[in-house]
Amino acid sequence: MIQLKPLQKADVDYFYNWINDEEVTRYSLSIFSKISSKSEINKWYTSVLNSSFEIVYGIYLENTSELIGYTGFSNISRQNNSAEYFLFIGNKKFWGQGIGTRVTEEILEIGFFGHKFNRIMLTVSEPNIGALKAYSKAGFIKEGRLRKACFRQGEYHDKIIMSILVNEFQSKSTSL
Repeated sequence: MIQLKPLQKADVDYFYNWINDEEVTRYSLSIFSKISSKSEINKWYTSVLNSSFEIVYGIYLENTSELIGYTGFSNISRQNNSAEYFLFIGNKKFWGQGIGTRVTEEILEIGFFGHKFNRIMLTVSEPNIGALKAYSKAGFIKEGRLRKACFRQGEYHDKIIMSILVNEFQSKSTSL
């Protein structure tokens, strides 16, 4: 149903609507609340494509090649063989259909076997129940809580820290 492929420069057009939709960006990057014009979004998008600190993939529908979001790794530490995972599904039509779980499973395989990471972590806003379910289903384990670390829609909420290790992923994969 989906394919992970390198983001293309022309794909920026999708982000114009996504970044300007409060429901889509509610639990996403803080920068999305600070940018809205095409020039600001273009500048951010170009920095993402050119970053040597991130590995990014577009999430494309297999049958139409339509971009529905993006995913990848940031805060990469080659010394520690670790990275922080992120996922953004901008097209709301595809929320709640298991795509987040599928993307997470695919990106973990890329991270552990392609990039040789030992540990992949993430933070997720506690009210983002769908993401918490997807990450748990993919094998992430809760490690801790950043209390009142995120301010959205006039209130603070906690961020949950989760991680998965390569041996946990291998065990999960072989038990399926």
